[in-house]
Amino acid sequence: MVLRKEPLTRWAWVEIDQGALRRNTRAFKNLLGPRQRLCCVVKADAYGHGAVACAKVMHATGTDMFAVATVNEGVELRQGGIAEPILVLSEPPMTAIDTLLEHNLMPSIYTSEFALAYGERAVSCGTIGKYHMAIETGMNRIGVHYADVLEFRREIDFHRGIHCDGVFTHFATADESNGWDYKLQCKRFDEAVAAMKDAGYECGIVHCDNTVASILDGSTHYDMIRAGIGLYGLQPSEVTRPVFPLDPVMSVKARVTRTAHPAMGEGVGYGFTYRVPRARVQICTLPLGYADGLSRTLSNRMDVLYRGMRIPQVGNICMDQMMVAITQTSRQQIPEAQMGDIMTVVGRDGDAEITMDEMAQLRGTINYEVACGFGMRLEKIYC
Repeated sequence: MVLRKEPLTRWAWVEIDQGALRRNTRAFKNLLGPRQRLCCVVKADAYGHGAVACAKVMHATGTDMFAVATVNEGVELRQGGIAEPILVLSEPPMTAIDTLLEHNLMPSIYTSEFALAYGERAVSCGTIGKYHMAIETGMNRIGVHYADVLEFRREIDFHRGIHCDGVFTHFATADESNGWDYKLQCKRFDEAVAAMKDAGYECGIVHCDNTVASILDGSTHYDMIRAGIGLYGLQPSEVTRPVFPLDPVMSVKARVTRTAHPAMGEGVGYGFTYRVPRARVQICTLPLGYADGLSRTLSNRMDVLYRGMRIPQVGNICMDQMMVAITQTSRQQIPEAQMGDIMTVVGRDGDAEITMDEMAQLRGTINYEVACGFGMRLEKIYC
């Protein structure tokens, strides 16, 4: 991997702090006992942080398994040199079976039709297809209903072409670890696993903890935890923030591409939603817009950092560019920017900081979506 300070072709980029990623991964690893495993979730291009590059850092820090959302995400990891077990957190279409077997990817399974087709193809290829059985315990998204696990295993376990490498569920309300809904999901999962074991069915790796549950409830770590958003230094819930500090991994930066001093009353951007209110306001253009994950809903509502100070974004955010305003006031004197000066959209500059959480709150969403959005088009610089 070539380490650079910024891209060669565009003055907007994402910085990925590999040291922070290592520290966060190690923090989750330290939650576990000697026989428990860490599965790092790197779906959606590692939540926008770059799946292959992040997986290599996580591997060096002791990760045992990776999880992705799609078959192609798993293939990308294999082609990037990742050799650890890879779990696909969904049941793909049957047309993906050859790709699963070719790249040694484990699907989640919850329909007998897919399981048997998977087994038949594995036999014809002279191999055994490993899978993890998803159990529906209350989120009502995917999985075999917890009351039907024995019937499901009876339907598929005769097949010599498949092997159950693990069983899992996913919590809907893990941030309320004392709540009734969370406890009910735990109870249903425990009962389903016990029923299968009592009936003689192999369960393999038993896992249910997402990032929140991994932090808040050590009793449900079982054989493995699945750490996701927390690996990237983003808190999954306000309740985890005071008990499990994390280091943000992603920063978003851009250089000024143009400066101007429009006359008082002049408009800025599409629709002139901002007009210069007074003389001597400097308008600076940054080459970053909503196609880069900077939601248009933030127009005239967000700040960026310049020389350790906040300055407002003004005008409608465009697809590829946005504008900010530097205004001198009696309370704050900010040096005017020059073309090429760096401004921070997300991250820290001196004592000032703009977080993914701040941006998510302004947008009425969660930090997951903000991070994924910035990772779509902006080039990633690993430092």
